[in-house]
Amino acid sequence: MENILAYIAFFIGGILFSLSANKLLLTFSQSLGIRNKNDVVVRWSNQSKPSLGGVSFYIVFLFSFIVYSFVSDKLFHNQEFIGLLLSGTLAFGMGLADDAYNTKPLAKLFIQVLCGVIFVYTGSVIDLTHNHYLDSALTISWVIVLMNSLNMLDNMDGITGTVCLFILGTSLTARFMVEGFHFDISSISIVAVIGALCGFLYYNVNPSKLFMGDAGSQFIGLFVAFVTTHNLWNVGTNGVAPSWTGFAICLVAFTPAASDTLTVVINRLKRGQSPMVGGKDHTTHHLVYAGLKDKQVWYLFTGISILASGISLLMIYLTLNKNYFPVALFVGFFLLVFIPLYRITLKYKQP
Repeated sequence: MENILAYIAFFIGGILFSLSANKLLLTFSQSLGIRNKNDVVVRWSNQSKPSLGGVSFYIVFLFSFIVYSFVSDKLFHNQEFIGLLLSGTLAFGMGLADDAYNTKPLAKLFIQVLCGVIFVYTGSVIDLTHNHYLDSALTISWVIVLMNSLNMLDNMDGITGTVCLFILGTSLTARFMVEGFHFDISSISIVAVIGALCGFLYYNVNPSKLFMGDAGSQFIGLFVAFVTTHNLWNVGTNGVAPSWTGFAICLVAFTPAASDTLTVVINRLKRGQSPMVGGKDHTTHHLVYAGLKDKQVWYLFTGISILASGISLLMIYLTLNKNYFPVALFVGFFLLVFIPLYRITLKYKQP
């Protein structure tokens, strides 16, 4: 009972702190995060709004770390979480600098690689091939992909925050399913950041009052990479299940983000463009070109996220009960979402 009350307290605290922090940003920072007037060329919204809503993610995460340190003397012996704290701070600082000064892509990539290296050095490694070097390379790539993918997905009101909300909710539930209901820093931090996302979405769902900004997308991408490495990718470790089940579960859980990123990369490469250059050619944008309103696109991605979360948890349940064949079949959900979204980008173009 005490554990439940603690989780509720951290969740509510995350919401309230996020609401307060974002309210202050709206009050005192009406133009923060808008580097220059040309930003509207690649932003979906043509209005200048504060782009530092994601600052609350890092502050709430740090707050959960500090509070937990008062109730547990084991926190600073948790090497993996110390690695998350260090890499998360680097990711947040880099994103904040990018919001303010528009940093060079190579500098951002260097920080992302460094964050992945910190993960590997502190023991947060994806266990897929059981080869340290291959799995380390995969882990670093996972960090880079998520930090960029979720940043790319942050192209319309409410989308990235909602997708991350369900991925973190799936990861937290998976953690409880595998390890039981324990009071620990990893679970507490997830609950707190989920609360921060809820507080942020209050201001970010269409019509939004502020954006996440790179400070938010880089940190949340790094945080999601850490959480999913431990709770989705590695659900099949220690002989519980074949390691490939973690990959299948992640693919389904990340269906909304993966579908958008893969679509953008394919279409831009076909046009001879860099996948990393911003533009109004995401699946979300093409859905608007097809006739949907911005709010309807958010409803659609929320629905996909709910289905992806539910199917992922079912896959984890089947994995824990050693029913692997249905787990492989459920990967088809990703294709059922990706293929129609991709075809829409081919059929409906920007007016």
